[in-house]
Amino acid sequence: MPDLNDEEVKTEIMRLHQAMYEKFAYEMKYIRPPKGEFSERTLKISNNLGYKNVMWSFAYVDWDENKQPNEEKAQKTIIDNLHNGEIILLHGNSKTNTNILDNIIKEIKSQGYEIKSLEEFKQ
Repeated sequence: MPDLNDEEVKTEIMRLHQAMYEKFAYEMKYIRPPKGEFSERTLKISNNLGYKNVMWSFAYVDWDENKQPNEEKAQKTIIDNLHNGEIILLHGNSKTNTNILDNIIKEIKSQGYEIKSLEEFKQ
């Protein structure tokens, strides 16, 4: 988004907000800059629109639908990098993530971690 002008940034954010509301009846409060690319200007714009910017503390190469990671390796990578306060970025278009998510959640819980929403996380 840093390469977009102010109006384009606002339009991108509000189109996303509208899509989330139309598809899931969810009013966005949080936003993750695409690819983690941001500038002070784009953060200020999203903040002025009422959003809290949230970054992730863990991500791996899972976004390319044509180059999906091996399920065993992906699961090991995610589990080996668990830490307190972690915000995991998993892309929803990843078939690997879809296939391993249940196991990941169970393993996270078995290690004593809790999974919380951002609302709960703030507390």
